[in-house]
Amino acid sequence: MITLLLIAHILGLFSSFHALMSTRTSQGTIAWIVSLNTFPLITVPAYWVLGRNKFQGYVTLRRQVESKFNDEVKRVQQKLSSYVQEFDGIQGGIQVATRLAELPYFNSNNVKLLINGEATFNSILAGIDRAEKYILVQFYIVRDDGLGGRLKNSLIAKAREGVKVWFLYDEIGTRGIDSYLQDLRNAGVRISSFHSTRGSGNRFQINFRNHRKIVVVDGKAGWVGGHNVGDEYLGHDQKLPNWRDTHMKLVGPSVLQLQLSFVEDWRWAKDEELSFTWDPVPADNGKASVLILQTGPADRLASCSLMFQQAIHSARERIWITSPYFIPDEGVTAALHLAALRGVDIRVIIPHVSDSWLVYYSAYAFAGELLESGINIYRYEPGFLHAKVFLVDDRVAGVGTANFDNRSFRLNFEVTALVVDEIFVAEVERMFEADFAQSHLMTKLEVEGRPLWFRMLSRGAYLTAPIQ
Repeated sequence: MITLLLIAHILGLFSSFHALMSTRTSQGTIAWIVSLNTFPLITVPAYWVLGRNKFQGYVTLRRQVESKFNDEVKRVQQKLSSYVQEFDGIQGGIQVATRLAELPYFNSNNVKLLINGEATFNSILAGIDRAEKYILVQFYIVRDDGLGGRLKNSLIAKAREGVKVWFLYDEIGTRGIDSYLQDLRNAGVRISSFHSTRGSGNRFQINFRNHRKIVVVDGKAGWVGGHNVGDEYLGHDQKLPNWRDTHMKLVGPSVLQLQLSFVEDWRWAKDEELSFTWDPVPADNGKASVLILQTGPADRLASCSLMFQQAIHSARERIWITSPYFIPDEGVTAALHLAALRGVDIRVIIPHVSDSWLVYYSAYAFAGELLESGINIYRYEPGFLHAKVFLVDDRVAGVGTANFDNRSFRLNFEVTALVVDEIFVAEVERMFEADFAQSHLMTKLEVEGRPLWFRMLSRGAYLTAPIQ
């Protein structure tokens, strides 16, 4: 036993040096180093499974195909060149967002806000029913239940009509649907998990997840947002009833950016190239400019965190945020404080009822500090809020899959649609106002009046945020 402990402490020390040199945040570095040297028997194996911050296999593949992929992107850009939107000056972090995406905003799009599950999946299933050539489907979670069955039957019907269907899911988020997937395969649907553990050097990298939710039909229409596929997303979960979520439908040239995201993920999952014509189709009377920003642990920078920081820094009048998992890192927290000092109207909506006790308690660890700066934090009461949306002034609205936490900032593959369109921004504003009306505003007394054990638990939960 003594020998085992000695080996564990040696490995813990070695792992500490690795954490010191590779962990991206100081908070995460300290949490890992203390844990690795205090409880090495437990923490060392956990670190080598959960502590990696770069999806090395994906990075390697991206470098191997970078030239070819860049050629593909250039071909798409050439076809889309007449739809590139030029802006006067720098609006809403537009320049930073385009550099992070390595693509410009494209105009001539129509966008539709989809509030809650029925509106979202009625729209998606109607779009699938109109497919003529191909369908791309990607979700983090797919359940073999009522809603999952509706999606499966729609895809099988289109596959039997000769429409090509590709179906991509995350193997951590989606489990126990073997018969469901076999039914799709039998109909000719091409299926793959994301395969985050593919490759000998990636066998234990289960901490990385593909959290994207994308549907593309014929390269003309696309859907992106917070919904996964399951009856709970329709509000049919007794533990989390009245599910509150947001998606959006996109029609126009920017759909091809969603398609690019799917193609790159499929290339990793199956080591297979997908070939499309990439012909942009402008929407009728399309006036929205849209940028699809895909972020993830294969990026050179922490692109997701930087996207949110720039959105906050660019706000002049307001930034409104809704997120089910709101645990901002140091950079985002500093950006929020600076915006508050500039007099920006900052409002954040989080769930009053959470599906994660760590997230629930963590909020009380940092909420007091934000409240002191004049940042308003609302707790949504009617049900579980799962939407991932933000609004910058009257200029830019973001709808996507990314949360305000370390997992989305650094560990998950995410995708966000950034929309510049007066009508859409006004719709998002009305949605926020309806949610504010059903939420209570947190107070300092609500935070500071908690008993000592609660505050200690909250602080402990918050300290685990970088390694969740």
